[in-house]
Amino acid sequence: MLLKSSSSMAYFVGLAASEKKAKDIRILNVGDISPIADYFIICSGNSTVQVRAIADEIEEKMAEKGYELNHKEGYQTGRWILLDYGSIIVHIFHNEDREFYGIERLWADAEKISL
Repeated sequence: MLLKSSSSMAYFVGLAASEKKAKDIRILNVGDISPIADYFIICSGNSTVQVRAIADEIEEKMAEKGYELNHKEGYQTGRWILLDYGSIIVHIFHNEDREFYGIERLWADAEKISL
């Protein structure tokens, strides 16, 4: 069953990440400020194993809903994994890397959506 909207997909991804105990899950509506995507989902894990587990859970749950992953980067290192589903892009960071890159600061003007 395909989710009807980008916002539904973003919320669903956030819930999947929370199932693997992702930390500080943020859903940012970037549709009005970026042509890249409608939503960014940003979260983090305490270890590379947890970061990969979060990515695996999201991929599995999205596949069950019929969504195909367009592109994936960073899985081997497990420090910053990017999952591209077209209208939503998921950033899964190791805690240290999330703090270092500060991606939320780049999108400070985006509307924040509560999970």
